Amino acid sequence: MKLNELRDNEGAVKERTRVGRGIGSGKGKTGGRGVKGQKSRSGVAIKGFEGGQMPLHRRLPKRGFTNIFAKDFNTVSVGRVQKAIDAGKLNASETVTVEALKAAGVIKRVRDGVRIVANGELTAAVTFEVAGASKGAVAAIEKAGGKVAVLGAQA
Repeated sequence: MKLNELRDNEGAVKERTRVGRGIGSGKGKTGGRGVKGQKSRSGVAIKGFEGGQMPLHRRLPKRGFTNIFAKDFNTVSVGRVQKAIDAGKLNASETVTVEALKAAGVIKRVRDGVRIVANGELTAAVTFEVAGASKGAVAAIEKAGGKVAVLGAQA
């Protein structure tokens, strides 16, 4: 067998039915769509319609809400900060701010601020100026000899 002799088994690939190509094809005139009406036209999708019965999405109760005032914080772990310091992307002697974290590539885009969480270990004494920090993160930073300045309210 040669590469140019490779092909599918007979009947493995079905040919596409060409719809709307004359009455002799058996799929001409209405093209398998029945007759007239909304559903015979293009661009119609009656999603959720159950033949007049109350649709499922209307039978189920509404629940919950979206808080439009909720803040969207970047979450950064102390371990991730330590990794950036070890790689030489962050300077431990300078204050760690949102801009410094973005410049170091720790966060991609600045949202409503940064929140530090306690995941991993921190060995460098670092001063943070962030929107929020968890209790565990504050404890880990202070244990390493650093400080945390929370901007605005505690998040």
